[in-house]
Amino acid sequence: MSNYQDFEDRHIGPSASDESEMLGVLGYSDIKKFIADVVPENIHIEKQLKDVLDGAKSEVEVIAELREIASQNEVFTSLIGGGYYGTITPPVIKRNVLENPAWYTAYTPYQPEISQGRLEALFAFQTVICDMTALALSNASMLDEGTAAAEAMTLARRSSRASDDAVFLIEEHVHPQTKAVVATRAKPLGITVVEVDSGHVARDGYDGEFFGLLLQYPDTTGEVCDYAKVTEFAHSKGALVIAATDLLALTLLKAPGEWGADIAVGSAQRFGIPMGFGGPHAGFMAVRTGLERSLPGRLVGQSVDAHGNPAFRLALQTREQHIRRDKATSNICTAQVLLANMSAFYAMWHGPKGLQQIATRIHGFASRLQKASSSRNGIVFDTVTVDVKNADVIHAAAKAKRINFGRVSDTEVRISFDETTTEKTFADVLEILGLSDAAATPIAVSVLRSSKYLQHPVFNTYFSETSMLRYLRTLADRDLALDRTMIPLGSCTMKLNATTEMEAVTWPEFASLHPFAPVEQTRGSRLLIDQLSKWLVEITGYDAVSLQPNAGSQGEFAGLLAIRNYHDSRGDQARNICLIPSSAHGTNAASAVMAGMKVVVIECDEAGNVSVDDLKAKIAEHGSALAALMVTYPSTHGVFESAISEICGLVHDAGGQVYVDGANLNALVGTAQPGKFGADVSHLNLHKTFCIPHGGGGPGVGPVISKAHLAPFLPNHPMDALAGPATGPGPISAAPFGSASILPISWAYIRLMGGEGLTHATEVAILNANYMAHRLKDAYPILYTGNKGLVAHECILDVREITKVSGVTVDDIAKRLMDFGFHAPTMSFPVAGTLMIEPTESEDVLEMNRFIDAMIAIRGEIQEIIDGKIAVEESALRHAPHTIGAIAGTNWERSYPRERGAFPATLTGLIPGELIGAKGKYWPTTGRIDGAYGDRNLVCSCPPIEAFA
Repeated sequence: MSNYQDFEDRHIGPSASDESEMLGVLGYSDIKKFIADVVPENIHIEKQLKDVLDGAKSEVEVIAELREIASQNEVFTSLIGGGYYGTITPPVIKRNVLENPAWYTAYTPYQPEISQGRLEALFAFQTVICDMTALALSNASMLDEGTAAAEAMTLARRSSRASDDAVFLIEEHVHPQTKAVVATRAKPLGITVVEVDSGHVARDGYDGEFFGLLLQYPDTTGEVCDYAKVTEFAHSKGALVIAATDLLALTLLKAPGEWGADIAVGSAQRFGIPMGFGGPHAGFMAVRTGLERSLPGRLVGQSVDAHGNPAFRLALQTREQHIRRDKATSNICTAQVLLANMSAFYAMWHGPKGLQQIATRIHGFASRLQKASSSRNGIVFDTVTVDVKNADVIHAAAKAKRINFGRVSDTEVRISFDETTTEKTFADVLEILGLSDAAATPIAVSVLRSSKYLQHPVFNTYFSETSMLRYLRTLADRDLALDRTMIPLGSCTMKLNATTEMEAVTWPEFASLHPFAPVEQTRGSRLLIDQLSKWLVEITGYDAVSLQPNAGSQGEFAGLLAIRNYHDSRGDQARNICLIPSSAHGTNAASAVMAGMKVVVIECDEAGNVSVDDLKAKIAEHGSALAALMVTYPSTHGVFESAISEICGLVHDAGGQVYVDGANLNALVGTAQPGKFGADVSHLNLHKTFCIPHGGGGPGVGPVISKAHLAPFLPNHPMDALAGPATGPGPISAAPFGSASILPISWAYIRLMGGEGLTHATEVAILNANYMAHRLKDAYPILYTGNKGLVAHECILDVREITKVSGVTVDDIAKRLMDFGFHAPTMSFPVAGTLMIEPTESEDVLEMNRFIDAMIAIRGEIQEIIDGKIAVEESALRHAPHTIGAIAGTNWERSYPRERGAFPATLTGLIPGELIGAKGKYWPTTGRIDGAYGDRNLVCSCPPIEAFA
């Protein structure tokens, strides 16, 4: 009998009776026997998770336990700076975006017609970055400031005509974590990084050849430098200049584009995003005209829909840069969308005048301290470096007042003011330092900003809470997220992000910690990280884990880097070949190249499995040069390959290492362990299997997890000796523990489910996928199946023959599904002309049947085209999606009635025979979008105010 208070029964959609019915449809009476026929016997684990993980806890118990852990953190006033600052999240944004499932459960906007809300917000974010940096084009956010700087370095390398021997210059006063991330990324690419003093370079030049120069503006000491001369020199040598900058400072300081920077990078954290012990935050990158085709990450552009109305969509090749595989310029395939949206709304909430007021107040504190302390700094914005007799004494006095200063040396402290600083805090700072207050001085004219910014109406309208609330609701209504409907995307695992799991994210004890706060103040977060790490090790069968990578792509890079450094440590520098199946995720090949490897493709056989014969041939061909095999398991084709252990053995026998992409771990938890069936290292997508929401295409966490022999080569961090092994390669992300503030989500999920619940979730995920495949196979052939005709946790519908005989494409089906109120499955990946479906364990039978009925109804519409009853060009499929404007228009000259366009079929809902349109009809707000038009007429930020004259 079900206990209706059990979280497991809330998380898993089908009831026990539903499971029995689905098993019966598949010809089984017992779920264990069913799983035994799906998961190969040679990898199925005998030791159950319930034997190594604690039993499930109730939601009340888990919140109480999280409260206890959170209480072990001490939230001081952190004036540490270094790229992380206290900020105030406007409550209207906190409640209606950060804590709103309409925003945080949305997926990447690959289907733009049902993503117009978040695309408009991202478009505004790009406008903020372009305006503040005075550069032509910005992407839709990066992972953090450190990785953005590393991406800028590789962009400069690609864009430069310099020789291969040219080096990359970093100004010595760049934030230390940024320096370290850049160095980590540079080494496997063979790029030499040299630290310089910009003043010396501006005065004396630089003798060697260099292709890029990275500057911090303001720098990490607090100094605001005039970089005009060093920029002029760099350009004279054909090098690109990159400014790592602060958006709030740019409300007062001359913009990087105005003093000659080619690229600007940074973090939008202080635009209303909590520090969160390091993340997630929206990094950014903006470039001057001429570099747009090299811009990594995502780019939102404006196009038009089928009715000629303006509409947003992802633009250019940057939409899927990683699909270029080993030719990709970056492995980043996501963005920090949720945080970028929040930053854009913060800019709207305050407007240009409000932002300037905040910045002016912060500068006032810094200027007063600079003058009072006779600081060595010349021009400052928010940070002052102060000479003291004994820094330890000062830090102790600050600690007594629950304040953290930045640690510099025995005779220096650094103090950064922020939006949360009060006169009381400032008075405490003066008292700690034994100083008397002094009058502020204005910013020097030489670096003062005179140009305007954020003049577009969107940044000058929503100043009352009523207007902002309604604007946020209007945008959310233009999107289709998991709070409305199933999102059956294969390879993406759009499952429940439970409210209880989300609750702790905004608690001050987790949200308000500086990533470089003293260890004793962060014991709670470190305990949670340690516990989560141990659980992930138990679940996967590995030995060690790093939670630092803040995206799956970064976890891939970290894992391959561990393999690279392992081989190097054994004198096997010649091992540089990475074997990757043709079905692999596009990021895999890009990550391998970033780790200094060469990609060799392994073919798949007719069943969609890795071809063992081709693998043997490639191993024989490359011999002692083999570094690794990178394989996804279950395969990207949605099947369990029974030869996986043999495949791992062949690679190991040849001296290589095996990387198992953990994207499909939702089919393995409790059933098989990569660390036991032959893998050496994996990344895990906590934003897939372990319930961190996708947030519109980010944030994510991509831990790297390995066997013991690779553990010494997992990421570490120069600012935190406890964040990784001393023998590690350096940091993969800017913060020691990556996106630490969202780790309580996965911690809570595992605690709520327990070992038995996690195993049951996997079993139901596989059951749901097979039920859907069985129900749909007569309408759409299933491309690949494994043992006994069964699939793993996802299945691929083969539409290619249907397209041949009808002209109906996967795009037509995807757009038509919007009329039914559904998001499309994954289109044309991993096989062009197919649809990949993953229902997850969270979808109940009612919703799955609703989707199945929609797909069958669409197949009926396709049959009418095949039978010659209607031409494909005149069909509802080709005109989908149908907006309310199109349906209500005066002229209707289509070959099907309006009702069929808007309400495409009678589906069984809660009430038998209920028309889909009778209640809760979802209306796409834009018609089918013309992508080619958008690329020909690239518009990626709001037009200037003059355009409205």
